[in-house]
Amino acid sequence: MTEIGLDVLEDTLSFYIRSLNMAVSRDLDQSLEGLDVARGTGKITTLLLVDRHPGIRPSVIAQMILKDRSAMGRLLEQMEEHGLLTREVSSDDNRAQALYITGKGRELADLIRPIITRQSRNFFSDITDEEHAMLIRVLGRTYRRVVGLEPNDEV
Repeated sequence: MTEIGLDVLEDTLSFYIRSLNMAVSRDLDQSLEGLDVARGTGKITTLLLVDRHPGIRPSVIAQMILKDRSAMGRLLEQMEEHGLLTREVSSDDNRAQALYITGKGRELADLIRPIITRQSRNFFSDITDEEHAMLIRVLGRTYRRVVGLEPNDEV
């Protein structure tokens, strides 16, 4: 395998990001095995955003995790079925939903935060702390642009 070249992909950041996304997702799923947020994408971010922002709208989360309406609806149904969050009519717009964490959801969010942090750093253990901080800044800046957030000089 050491003889196989990647053609133009050698210098294509998107190739490495897509490939690493699959590998890091598998590794994260192993770390979260048996928990209601393992397997699939968007559950962790949804859980953490609802925990930090009570009453957040599904459309805001969908924008943050790059999901369409139908995929977001399926994700919320799963999370409601697992007792992690509830949906209510928004107090400021009766046409909109507001999301709230349940006690079970909050316990899970508290449990997974250190697991996620540890897994991420362990997975990327071959890069220095300085490289890690630089990658967070660069990828965070691109992520914020893609999802339509204001630039953040701290990221």
